Amino acid sequence: MTGYFEDHQIGDELALGSYTFTREAIIRFAEKYDPQPYHLSDEAAAQTHFGRLCASGWHTASVFMRLLVLKNQELDAEVQAAGKAVAMTGPSPGFEDLKWLKPVFVGDTISYTRRIAGKTESKSRPRWGLLHGSNHGVNQNGETVFSLRSNVFKERRPTTGS
Repeated sequence: MTGYFEDHQIGDELALGSYTFTREAIIRFAEKYDPQPYHLSDEAAAQTHFGRLCASGWHTASVFMRLLVLKNQELDAEVQAAGKAVAMTGPSPGFEDLKWLKPVFVGDTISYTRRIAGKTESKSRPRWGLLHGSNHGVNQNGETVFSLRSNVFKERRPTTGS
C-alpha cells in the first residue's frame, strides 16, 4: 500500500489481484521448492489424502507476495506520475498466524486481498510506523484458502520544521 503511515486507516482494504493455478505451474514450483508427491503428479496425488494434484502452500504464499509487490509498484508509479513523493516502505519484522485452510487444486483461481488491521507508532524509530495487515486468498467458490497476519514498517509523513 502506498502513502505515508498516517494515510492508512484501519479497515482499508486493497485487492491485490488473482492467480489461476495451472498444472504446469504447480509442478514447476514443487520441483524446485516443495517436491512432495501431491504437488508433483496426478498419479501420486491420487494416492494421498488430497486425492488429486494440489499446489504447495508455499506456492500460494509466494503468489500472494508477488501480487503484493506488483500492486505496490503500480500504486507507487501512480503517485510518482502525479508528481508526488512516494513514502518508503521498510522491512517487515515478521508475520504471524500463517494458515493454509483448504487445498488449492489445478484450475483454482485465488483472489488475494490485504486489509489494514492495526497501526503502531514506533517509539524507537520515530520516522516509522508499523502497519499490521490481515491478508487472505479466496478461491472462486468464496472459500478462504490462505491467510496470514503481516507487519511492515511504513515511513511517517515528514514534518515541516520551524
